[in-house]
Amino acid sequence: MSDLVPVKRALLSVSDKTGLVDLAKALAGMGVDLVSTGGTAAALRDAGLAVRDVSDLTGFPEMMDGRVKTLHPMVHGGLLALRDDAKHQDAMATHGIEAIDLLVVNLYPFEATVAAGAAYDDCIENIDIGGPAMIRAASKNHLFVNVVTDPEDYAALLAEMGANAGATSYAFRQKLALTAYSRTAAYDAAVSGWMAAALSEATPRRRAFAGTLAQSLRYGENPHQAAAFYTDGSNRIGVATALQLQGKELSYNNINDTDAAFELVAEFAGKGPACAIIKHANPCGVATGASLAEAYARAYDCDRTSAFGGIVALNQPLDGATAEKISEIFTEVVIAPGADDAARAIFAKKKNLRLLTTDGLPDAGSKGLAYRQVAGGFLVQDRDAANVTLEDLKVVTKRAPTEAEMADLLFAWTVAKHVKSNAIIYVKDGATVGVGAGQMSRVDSTRIAARKSQDMAEAMGLPAALTKGSVVASDAFFPFADGLISAAEAGATAIIQPGGSMRDDEVIAAADAAGLAMVFTGQRHFRH
Repeated sequence: MSDLVPVKRALLSVSDKTGLVDLAKALAGMGVDLVSTGGTAAALRDAGLAVRDVSDLTGFPEMMDGRVKTLHPMVHGGLLALRDDAKHQDAMATHGIEAIDLLVVNLYPFEATVAAGAAYDDCIENIDIGGPAMIRAASKNHLFVNVVTDPEDYAALLAEMGANAGATSYAFRQKLALTAYSRTAAYDAAVSGWMAAALSEATPRRRAFAGTLAQSLRYGENPHQAAAFYTDGSNRIGVATALQLQGKELSYNNINDTDAAFELVAEFAGKGPACAIIKHANPCGVATGASLAEAYARAYDCDRTSAFGGIVALNQPLDGATAEKISEIFTEVVIAPGADDAARAIFAKKKNLRLLTTDGLPDAGSKGLAYRQVAGGFLVQDRDAANVTLEDLKVVTKRAPTEAEMADLLFAWTVAKHVKSNAIIYVKDGATVGVGAGQMSRVDSTRIAARKSQDMAEAMGLPAALTKGSVVASDAFFPFADGLISAAEAGATAIIQPGGSMRDDEVIAAADAAGLAMVFTGQRHFRH
């Protein structure tokens, strides 16, 4: 028995009318009876198409400002009836229910309404009820019914019907149903997520997250892992909204590292040219400068070895001079708020280099959720959007930091937020000169950062480690004085850390003995 089902009647009710008229004309040309609602019916009639109102089907007018129009047995019976079930067929005949073979519905623009900052009541009015109900009904009955929820699928539908004399195959209807159920699930997730935020409910009983496929990836972190990139609909500026101007397709690791780099450099919005170079999600160099080219050069000089094959993020549009410097070594990705013609021409010679541009920078202080999977569940937390100002710092040593040291301390603290714990960051004159990341011991991070700084100084032919005369940030408190002492031995003169250890007094005493200045933030930045 063939699984082909002819499409004889279609119900069309769409908010997004992209491609609607062309679809309806093609369906009418195949002899499909068109039924529609409100604005959709008006658009079809304006195009000269014959269409029946859904009210003719139900015997009831649209009412309550359009809230009630398709929630009716004449509609849902036509969608849900099993065509091979005698009792269902008898019920349809008894009640005059006409079969609906194709449902074309896209939903009220709830996500766009929320993204536009609409008032609570406006958001409520943009929660679709009849649409999801019909979609779920048609999807359940995909043995006989086609359901299309995205204009992107119109061409595929027409191609399928064209290849099968106006009918569709079961496999095709299954795929449509999958897309449809995914759409209603994402829609409900958007509504529940918005409502939790609107009610300031930090821990609702159930959490739902959804995304739209942006890119199928060749593989994940490793070649044996399948992967894909999904957008969350927030339109927050970043790698998800970036335009790729050139280069190979982005990989899973490229996207992850580019996001880390751009989020870090966004911390320096409005603070002059800044550059962050990322390798394996950790910064190997971050710096400010009088120009982007200088900022890049200073960031590169923190760890030239790790910068090879890294990701570069800039907080200002890329210019030719900076592009020239970046192109001197192999770089995987460059992301910036823009790129001038000179920069594009220079990068055009580097066919494999990926250049991404955005319309701005991520809002480093914006609220939102961060989540990750664990066995049997997932963890949810607020995005780490916190930072400190000069007024938040508490001097705890006999010597207070100088003005220059204080500026570097705040810079180092900003970078520490984006370094995997345990994190130690040495900074001098607005540039990192040593980064220790992801170690099990804080003192190990301190020593590794200093060792890398010494190696870099030797490679540059300098007489002393770059950490000489630097300041140090620690993302969490020093549990013992050994880490602080190691920093002092590396040449650091000032420390910024959260404080709060049981041995704070011992650590402060060690700082005083070494002549260091130290400030407490009262805030930590663990990053796992």
